[in-house]
Amino acid sequence: MSLPAPRPGVQALEGYHSPQLDVPVRLNTNESPFAPPAAFVDAWLAALAAVDLNRYPDRAATDLRAGIAKHVGHPADRIFAANGSNEVLQTLLLAYGGPGRRALVFEPTYALHSHICHITGTDVVTGERGADFRISPTEVGILVGSERPSVVFVCSPNNPTGTVETRSTLEAVLASVIDRGNALLVVDEAYGEFAEYSAADLVGDDVPLVVVRTYSKVWSLAALRLGFCIAPPAVIAEFEKVVLPYHLSAATQTAGVAALAFRDEMDERVHTLVAERHRMDEALRRMPGITVFPSGANFVLVRADGDGHALWQGLVERGVLVRDFSRWPRLDDCVRITVGTAEENDRCLAALRELLTESGKP
Repeated sequence: MSLPAPRPGVQALEGYHSPQLDVPVRLNTNESPFAPPAAFVDAWLAALAAVDLNRYPDRAATDLRAGIAKHVGHPADRIFAANGSNEVLQTLLLAYGGPGRRALVFEPTYALHSHICHITGTDVVTGERGADFRISPTEVGILVGSERPSVVFVCSPNNPTGTVETRSTLEAVLASVIDRGNALLVVDEAYGEFAEYSAADLVGDDVPLVVVRTYSKVWSLAALRLGFCIAPPAVIAEFEKVVLPYHLSAATQTAGVAALAFRDEMDERVHTLVAERHRMDEALRRMPGITVFPSGANFVLVRADGDGHALWQGLVERGVLVRDFSRWPRLDDCVRITVGTAEENDRCLAALRELLTESGKP
């Protein structure tokens, strides 16, 4: 007896994983190092207690979408919520990607963009970022004109590099999408709260732009899986056709609504993490053999002179786990360090200094 083969294209795929190890300091997955406020947990549980668990959740997520809309300054019909920003991206590609269609990505960038393309049968066209990991509007215009993608992905701040595209770059990319192709521009702002501006104010009813956000980072709700996007109502309507019914649980919806009452606490977390990022950046730049790339996110990408994987292994041996990108294309000898608590960051920096000293660097 034999099992049937999966559809063409799936068998060759590998699942997306971020390997975990049992170490005291985990700085590899870009989560918030802070638990959500206790008052939020109380408010959420109180709201959840009033939910009829024998009934399906609100399919339209009405209260959640209204709350997010008020938070971001857009009407509710421009909001779509799902189980993490990744499900938003999957829903978008189900509606606008698929067989015979192409998505344009600029590498190195968030691996899930291409991965979800492959899952949905969407072809991937790859553009190159510059040596500073920025996108060239000129190259975007050329590729949009020649490849005619249905979806153009721009991650800003970019994962794993932390690069924030300038507003003028995003405006130029959007202009290319409007002028040269029948496509959607998708700006992935999973780390947008850590940057100085958002593309959200460029979204309009007739603008082919989708801005994707998440609750996982500064809202400290990674475990609950909640993301959303801001997009033209006509685009949202297409999402509703392909998303599974009742896809967003009542527990997640009530958490999303309750969290919005704690915006001050969220802003405080942002300020704390940005300050810690600056402190880590300055400390890392003083270390010999380490190149630090500018970041507008809650992580820092560094390149080790020599063997980046050996650096990663040495940190693990000292109880610190960071993300190893040292063998990824375009990211030779790089590791990505999530900004943690001050204590976690101190332990990471101390481990790095010890490792560099042992390797003979002054």
